[in-house]
Amino acid sequence: MIPSKTVAALAALIALAGCSPKSEPAAPAAPPAAAPSADVFNFKIGALDATALKDGVLLVPNDGKTFGIGRPASDVTNLLKAAGQPTDILNLSIQPLLVRGEGKVLLFDAGAAGVSWAPQAGKLAASLAAAGVQPAQVTDIFISHSHGDHIGGLVLGSGLLAFPNAAIHISAPEWQAMQADASLAPTVAAIAPKVAAFQPGAVILPGLVTAVAVKGHTPGHSAYEIASGAERLLYIGDAAHHFVVSVRKPDWTIDYDGDAPTAQASRRALFKRAADGNLRLYAPHFPFPGVGRVRAEADGFVWVPE
Repeated sequence: MIPSKTVAALAALIALAGCSPKSEPAAPAAPPAAAPSADVFNFKIGALDATALKDGVLLVPNDGKTFGIGRPASDVTNLLKAAGQPTDILNLSIQPLLVRGEGKVLLFDAGAAGVSWAPQAGKLAASLAAAGVQPAQVTDIFISHSHGDHIGGLVLGSGLLAFPNAAIHISAPEWQAMQADASLAPTVAAIAPKVAAFQPGAVILPGLVTAVAVKGHTPGHSAYEIASGAERLLYIGDAAHHFVVSVRKPDWTIDYDGDAPTAQASRRALFKRAADGNLRLYAPHFPFPGVGRVRAEADGFVWVPE
């Protein structure tokens, strides 16, 4: 999450209805029969086994500097109060998504391990272990964008890759922006041998994962459509952050979006399509486990968790 840029490849959405020791890839892990931890939630996407993995939480003060920028402070407070939520702090969960099937172990985003501004995060490794998966078993990682709470878990404190056998899929514009960011130089150097950059909207794993460009948050922000037969799930990345404010008022400005007007248009278009088509969504910052749908209401939308 945090800053950078416009609304175009939502056409793809509308079509929805090393630096590490070399080792042989391990066989994909079989999913556990039931969630063994409060930080692990198992569900299905068609024939695929999916697991929400709690990495932690971001606690954001309701001080007018992050959500509802430019509006009276009372606007956000009243919206939260009407939804029965605390009005002093906005709680943003951090929950990467694990998907197993078709001989693959897929991880969507990598959490915030080692990120100084997310001290309540960094539990992904423990959640992954509780789900019965070893890091070496992950075959593919799909990065929505390059903010620290999504890429922090890619590299260990030692500088080695946390997931030594995984291809790391990042959109080409996002990878280019990462390479130009001096603060990300250590991460870029570590992951470069594993990065598989793709063009926005590309089919990455045919019949399984397709990128969906959702512009405005960062230069190459991507959502991902995960498919199994006729079933679909859209991993929305940081298209939205808070399950009340972002959904009910998608046009309100938040500090994290690099190109706020574009991000706001993208957010509204995404939610309209999701509501019209009853699309199933996975929102990595909504309350755990982040699986649900949206419905239209008044001039915005409402999050309906499963």
